[in-house]
Amino acid sequence: MGATIITTEDLYEFKMELLEEIKQLFNQHNGNPTKKWLKSPEVRELLGISPGTLQNLRINGTIPYTKVGGVLYYDYQEIMNVLEKNRVHNKF
Repeated sequence: MGATIITTEDLYEFKMELLEEIKQLFNQHNGNPTKKWLKSPEVRELLGISPGTLQNLRINGTIPYTKVGGVLYYDYQEIMNVLEKNRVHNKF
């Protein structure tokens, strides 16, 4: 069995494919990409993060939210904007 060499270009291509697949998953989330407000469990599932990570994102101001009563709501489009704003563009 021979060794496989992975180049930085290979990793970049993999990253771009992964980001595209994640975008498609976001758009297909629960079959309703136009849902404006998401609750915490939906955001955690969407981003694949733990409750503690979501709390940290709220505390440090990364993800904006609205609190009504005891329920936290997140604007779907604002989450997408945060992802786009924090996108890393590597040039090889």
